Amino acid sequence: MTATPDTLPIHSEDDVVRVRHAVRRAAVELGFSLVDQTKLVTAASELARNTLIHGGGGEARVERLDTPRRGLRLVFEDRGPGIPDVERAFQDGFTTGGGLGLGLGGSRRLVNDFSVESTPGVLTRVTATKWK
Repeated sequence: MTATPDTLPIHSEDDVVRVRHAVRRAAVELGFSLVDQTKLVTAASELARNTLIHGGGGEARVERLDTPRRGLRLVFEDRGPGIPDVERAFQDGFTTGGGLGLGLGGSRRLVNDFSVESTPGVLTRVTATKWK
């Protein structure tokens, strides 16, 4: 059974902090180790910041999964300019902003399942799942 997801807006740096706190709380409730909690919060922070900076804001869903496996799914959506070349965006060092270019690739390495759907100018959805 999947519990009702928490949906959180991302329109400011304060919202990024709220997403991190919600992810930490859910990870603790699901019994993730401290190391896995840190991985989840780090991925959530990167993805929430990308949603804010590159997508112009959007939302995050934090979904607790418990059937048939326990886990935490994070879904970030925005209606910004999108990612024209998703594969290139995963390359370490590639950036369209002023960062280090480690956000998407680094986040993908911190979780078990990771997907990006992007239609430039319409919708970008990033889904990250960590299994217990």
